[in-house]
Amino acid sequence: MNNHRINDQRKRELLSTTVEHIDIRSFDARPIIDAMGRMSFTSRDLARATGIYNQMLADPDCTIFLVIAGSTSAGGCMDLYAELVRSNMVDAVVATGASIVDMDFFEGLGHKHYQALEIPDDDTLRSLYIDRIYDTYIDEEELQDCDFTIGRIADGLEPRAYSSRAFIREMGRYLAEHGRKDNSLVRLAYEHDVPIFCPAFVDSSAGFGLVKHQVDRMKAGKPYMVLDAIADFRELTDIKIKAGASGLLMIGGGVPKNFVQDTVVCAEILGHEDVEPHKYAVQITVADVRDGACSSSTLKEAASWGKVSTAIEQMVFAEAGSVMPLLASDAWHRGLWKDRTPRRWARLFA
Repeated sequence: MNNHRINDQRKRELLSTTVEHIDIRSFDARPIIDAMGRMSFTSRDLARATGIYNQMLADPDCTIFLVIAGSTSAGGCMDLYAELVRSNMVDAVVATGASIVDMDFFEGLGHKHYQALEIPDDDTLRSLYIDRIYDTYIDEEELQDCDFTIGRIADGLEPRAYSSRAFIREMGRYLAEHGRKDNSLVRLAYEHDVPIFCPAFVDSSAGFGLVKHQVDRMKAGKPYMVLDAIADFRELTDIKIKAGASGLLMIGGGVPKNFVQDTVVCAEILGHEDVEPHKYAVQITVADVRDGACSSSTLKEAASWGKVSTAIEQMVFAEAGSVMPLLASDAWHRGLWKDRTPRRWARLFA
């Protein structure tokens, strides 16, 4: 990269307005959700989904999995997810690498996401080293700092196999010692023993840093750490086996959705035929049920695979950034989380 060729003034103009993440504690969505429950269409779907999430929180035997795909973290929901961990409203996280690394860990290092108040030609953005997520900007130079930090974390580890959960825990440890944002999902998950799994971890900025770690070690004739995707599946299944009743709060779909649902089938393959399907399930998505993809497959379809019970489930077809703040604020203000026993599933692998 030739820094001297970047128009710094133009770059500063485009990166002038930061994304402000919503604080679900600052407003009470209960009256809105109650009113939506008396409406129709997506409003009533959201009210029912919120009620199901509150049922998960009220069930003393229920382990809650937060499942994140898509870019809602960059778009303003980052502190929302962090609050769910801080307030003991979720017990484990399954997410895309982008949500965990490019977005949360990235801001944990002190960087920001920016509102794209104007969108010039994307070739112009490239010349300025600005990356675009719809109407949100990221400074590519700052993102590369995230890449290199991941590499340095890998360099400091014993050269052996790690699940994504184990490596992300090291990322949380790094933020606890060197981070510049207390309200980070990765950091809070580390501090509260909430495991985070990324089944496609290297499909993110982590991939660049880990490739550099491996190449540098190979050139030096030294051993290197590797990610063990099978351990990811085994560890997440271990949690499902020991958890018993479980609930899914899913934003988007894709690999994280299928990964967490498959734990029921994996447990059965391992001989645990008494493991029940996920008891509760909510999915918020804009994926079209006609497209044949995993993201848009309904929760009722998952029941045919033995993954999810059809008794307490709700699909909400909406852009998650517009409805998750209402769902989460309602649940936070109803306060059912205050009586929950922390699961601390990360200690299962200590």
